Amino acid sequence: MSDGTPSLHAWPYPSWVAHRGAGKLAPENTLAAFRVGASHGYRMFECDVKLSADGVPFLMHDTTLQRTTNARAKLGAGNSAVAGDHPWGMLSQLDAGSWHSRAFAGEPLPTLGAIAAFCIRNGYCLNIEIKPTPGTARHTGEVVAEHAARLWSGQSVPPLLTSFEPDALRGALDTQPELPRGLLLDTLWTGWVETALTLDCRAIICNHALWDRSSVTQAKSAGFRTLSYTVNDEWAAQRLIDLGTDGIITDRVDLFSPV
Repeated sequence: MSDGTPSLHAWPYPSWVAHRGAGKLAPENTLAAFRVGASHGYRMFECDVKLSADGVPFLMHDTTLQRTTNARAKLGAGNSAVAGDHPWGMLSQLDAGSWHSRAFAGEPLPTLGAIAAFCIRNGYCLNIEIKPTPGTARHTGEVVAEHAARLWSGQSVPPLLTSFEPDALRGALDTQPELPRGLLLDTLWTGWVETALTLDCRAIICNHALWDRSSVTQAKSAGFRTLSYTVNDEWAAQRLIDLGTDGIITDRVDLFSPV
C-alpha cells in the first residue's frame, strides 16, 4: 500500500463482464463458455478458480464436483466429491459439459493456463474469482496470484483478482502485490470499506441490490471502482448505470450488448 487509498486512474477493464464465460448459454467455467460469450461481443469474462490436490489452478465454482461434472459416475461411491481433494490428472478427465446440454458433451474442465492463453491471444480481459476449497483460502490466493503473474507477464492488462475471502486476497497481496484486487460482498458487513483498504483493493464488487447512493458514495469516496453481480434484468442494469457504477457482471450475454 502507498497512502492507503486506491487510485481511480488507469482502470483498463470493460464495463460489461460475462459471468462464468457465457452465463447460462454454455456450461459455466469452460473454454466453450468463453467462446460463446466472445461470440456475443464480450471482451471481459469472470470465472472461478480453485486448486487441485496437486496445486493446479483450474476453473470451477462449487466446492464439490457433482453439479457440473460427471464425477458421480466417474468416481463411484465412497470417493470424495470435493474437487480440491483430487489431482489434476483425474479432474482433467471429467466431462464438464454434458450436464448443460448434449451440444457440449465431453467439454473438459480448463486450467487457468488454458483460459489465460485464450484471453491473451484474443485481447480479452479476465476477472479471476479466487474460490478456495474450505480451509485453503490464503494458500489458494498465493498460488493463483503466482500463476496469474507468470501467465500474464509482459501483458499490459493484468487479470483482476477477486474473492469473498479476505484471507485469499491477503495471500494474493503478499505474493504478487502488483496484481489488482477486488473484494466481493454479499452483505455490507461492518468494516467492508476498511477491509478493502487494508487489502489494497482497487474495486469492490457487490450483489447488485447492495448498491445505493450511500454505498456507492462510500466506496467511491474511498477510491474504489464499483462493480455488481449478477445483473440479469434491464431495470437492474439501468439502476446501476444511473448510480454511476463502473461494471456489470451478467449471465445475460444474449440480452445486454457490451458495447
